[in-house]
Amino acid sequence: MNIKIKTALISVSDKSGLEKIVQSLKEYDVKIVSTGGTSRSISEMGAEVTDVSSITNFPEMMDGRVKTLHPNVHGGLLSKRDNNEHVQSQKEHGIEDIDLIIVNLYPFEETIKSQDNEEICIENIDIGGPAMLRSAAKNHKFVTVVTDVNDYDKLIKELRQNDGS
Repeated sequence: MNIKIKTALISVSDKSGLEKIVQSLKEYDVKIVSTGGTSRSISEMGAEVTDVSSITNFPEMMDGRVKTLHPNVHGGLLSKRDNNEHVQSQKEHGIEDIDLIIVNLYPFEETIKSQDNEEICIENIDIGGPAMLRSAAKNHKFVTVVTDVNDYDKLIKELRQNDGS
C-alpha cells in the first residue's frame, strides 16, 4: 500500500543532503515540520517550514530537551489511519498525520570520544529522536522512516516513481 506523503517531520543532526531532500518534498507539496537548527537550515534554503511548536502549541523548552515529546507529534505518528477510533481521536484533539519522518540522532559516540566534558556528553543523549523513530516504526504501515542521509536518493526515487507516495 502506497501512502501519499502530505506531512514530513525532519529533525536531523547531520544536515548533509538536506537541501536535496527538501527540494524533492517541495515538488510534491509536502508540508515540512521541523525543529530547532534543522528548521533554521530549511528556512535558510528558502523553503517553507513549520516549526514543531506550531503543531504542539507548546514552546521548545529546557534548552531544547523538550520539543517533540508531545501527543500531537506521537499521535500523528502512531495513528492507524484505517482505525476509526484513532481517526476520531485525531479529529477531537486536532492531531495531524505525519507520513514521513527524517531523523538522524545526535552523534553521541563521536561526542564521548572527543569530549571530556561530561555535561556536553549528557546533552548529546537524544531522547526525542529515538522516541519518534520508535513511534513511526510501530506504525510502519502508514509512516515512512528515513534515518540515514545515504537513503535520501532512494526516498526521492520512490517519491518520483509513485507520484509523491
